[in-house]
Amino acid sequence: MLFMIIERFHPGNEKKIYRRFEERGRMFPDGVSYINSWITEDVSTCYQVMEADTEEKIHQWILNWNDLADFEIIPVITSAQAKEKVFST
Repeated sequence: MLFMIIERFHPGNEKKIYRRFEERGRMFPDGVSYINSWITEDVSTCYQVMEADTEEKIHQWILNWNDLADFEIIPVITSAQAKEKVFST
């Protein structure tokens, strides 16, 4: 399953986020993998695409970071999957 994660950094925690990442990595549980991410120019919001066995695994990962940011989880499908879904009905 693919998920778009919108991560809104708590104000003033940007350095803490990057330090933790440098020291500990992404801290994913088994079954979660990173695809790609983009950060707004003001370094306040991160948009990430991740793959996970279940949404629960994403929630487990968030527990490692929710003291520094707020998270929104959006299940997504690829464009090819969307096209197939549209034309299969």
